[in-house]
Amino acid sequence: MPYWLASILPALLLGYLVWFFLMRKKEPKIKQFIEAWKKILQDNVDFYAELDAENKSKFEAEVLYFLNEVTITGVDVQIDDTDCLLVASSAVIPLFGFPELRYRNINEVLLYKDSFNEDHQTEGSGRTILGKVGSGDMNRLMILSLPALRAGFALKESESNVGIHEFVHLIDKADGAVDGIPESIMKKQFILPWLNIMHQEIEKINEKDSDINPYGATSQIEFLSVVSEYFFNQPEKLKEKHPELYSLLSKIYAQDRA
Repeated sequence: MPYWLASILPALLLGYLVWFFLMRKKEPKIKQFIEAWKKILQDNVDFYAELDAENKSKFEAEVLYFLNEVTITGVDVQIDDTDCLLVASSAVIPLFGFPELRYRNINEVLLYKDSFNEDHQTEGSGRTILGKVGSGDMNRLMILSLPALRAGFALKESESNVGIHEFVHLIDKADGAVDGIPESIMKKQFILPWLNIMHQEIEKINEKDSDINPYGATSQIEFLSVVSEYFFNQPEKLKEKHPELYSLLSKIYAQDRA
């Protein structure tokens, strides 16, 4: 074997192995959408129940893709298919207007038995957190309170949905800056109007002249997630009470929910 070939052969072999493991098609864990899941979605996810047959099929395909890509784990709590489908639905709903987009910044969702504190403990004091997107050592990880996740879909009159809230944080994070401006889905012409209406609405919240969850006034980041929960859970109410905000969110998410 020529010397020059022997010298580059290890590099060629390494390159082939890297290509093989990165480019080979991963075998899906769940090969097809389970028929029984349709009834679970119909009974528990209003967003899905209101879709026509064609869009229900699209929703199911997105749920299946998510469940094949992201691990859902119960921590000190038993979870079932319904819980996993609620997590997947929380992910699919905000991106439903963008069928070409996928979450690239999450590997696992942990479901806790209750709310938790900053140390991720579900016992003791300071347990006020219902959901969290990880960073640092916990990057690509999401934590959700299981009771809060279920309540977000079960309480029909609520504007809150912790699952959607946290996945909107991931959408915000996708452009590299967590700032309440989801540039991965937002067209540039909407950025300035969004900033203007955000600051107007935050001011109204602080003046106690708004029905938007006060947590939305704590930062631009939380405002985006809070009003997105409202938009997806109670679109008709949001359109009635905040028509300008509703119109802009419809453009941002490419969905007219009302």
